[in-house]
Amino acid sequence: MPVSLKQSFPVELILGIQWGDEGKGKIVDLLGETFDVVARYQGGPNAGHTVKIDGKTFILHLIPSGILRPHTQCYIGNGVVVNPEALLHEIDELETAGIEVMDRLFISTHAHLILPYHVAIDKASEASAKGNKIGTTGRGIGPAYSDKINRVGVRMGDLINGDAWKTLVARNVAEKNDILSKLYGEQGVDEDQVVNIIETYLEKVKDRIVDISIKLNQDMAFGKKVLLEGAQGTLLDVDFGTYPYVTSSNTTIGGVATGLGLSPRKIDRIIGIVKAYTTRVGNGPFPTELDNEVGERLRQQGGEFGATTGRPRRCGWFDSVVARYSVMINDIDVLALTKLDVLDSFDEIKVCTGYEYQGQEVDAFPSGGCGIEAYTPLYETLPGWKQSLAHIRTFEELPQEAQAYIKRLEELVGVPVGIVSVGPGRDETIVLENYKK
Repeated sequence: MPVSLKQSFPVELILGIQWGDEGKGKIVDLLGETFDVVARYQGGPNAGHTVKIDGKTFILHLIPSGILRPHTQCYIGNGVVVNPEALLHEIDELETAGIEVMDRLFISTHAHLILPYHVAIDKASEASAKGNKIGTTGRGIGPAYSDKINRVGVRMGDLINGDAWKTLVARNVAEKNDILSKLYGEQGVDEDQVVNIIETYLEKVKDRIVDISIKLNQDMAFGKKVLLEGAQGTLLDVDFGTYPYVTSSNTTIGGVATGLGLSPRKIDRIIGIVKAYTTRVGNGPFPTELDNEVGERLRQQGGEFGATTGRPRRCGWFDSVVARYSVMINDIDVLALTKLDVLDSFDEIKVCTGYEYQGQEVDAFPSGGCGIEAYTPLYETLPGWKQSLAHIRTFEELPQEAQAYIKRLEELVGVPVGIVSVGPGRDETIVLENYKK
């Protein structure tokens, strides 16, 4: 049975408020029913949005999850770094599955390309870090953003304005190969291979490269409804996350303005996606991590393995301190609580309500996660509901213990829950009045 959704606000933003992997793909797909446009504003193919529809699983890395709704146009904004080979592969997979892509996909002229030398440097740098590894996906994300900031990156717009991009590629290949050889002792990349990759890409997408900032603002002027989609979570933001164990872009609300050319004043509602527990991929601090049989149980029951890398995710109890911090940074209006069903079999469930630091109780997240290793989580224990939630479609049908858990999270985080996911399928969702109003 289709999930009942009230007509959405003209412009809504979906973003994660933990360390990513919160289930943004499913929620974007769900809400996409009532939107004309879904626009992605940051990240690259290091993100993996998993959506399950009618028994089929789709994993999207660059294309917005709205592509699975046949009426929706999808935009890749300038804040996204695009691996041309990865994007072509993703298009091919979707088209093979019978989903029309090319008539509905547009890519920003300002978006930067990830090229083989970015991937090579990313992998070489991480391998040489030894005990100080960040835990990157090795997809070339950081080096591509570095080139952007250094003003030597190759942009989509360069590709449709003559052959000057070939000179830029030649210069970059020579420079990167010098770094790979002299700094890392690695073999360089072939310039002709890079050029061929770009030319193959252009054959497919040349007429889909447009100025997304202009197109998006025109869409809104004509009354089209727009859903904005982020990739990683707030705690991976390069400025406000647990630096240096973060991604290389702004995953928070500020990334929307710079990643799409959209004024923050245009956003009507901000939806924070949050898991009923907490996970993170890669290295870095994680106060509520459970490195024991409980953490493994969460991992197995939640299928907590990276959609991009396959790496097992680190798992722990819900951290309300992290959630409150993210709510503050992003000014969240309503929450979408995902994977509540993963907790179905637990006798009791713990929630982190604060930290202890140097003998004092604190309820605020340390700035940028600095020194968080010295903070000890403080827990409150709630009873489990010990039954499956997969068939439930209204809040009132939920077991009292599950209702109490949701209400307690609302109290601790300070934001109402509007959507509850009780399974991976599109229809395994409860939409509360908090979202509809």
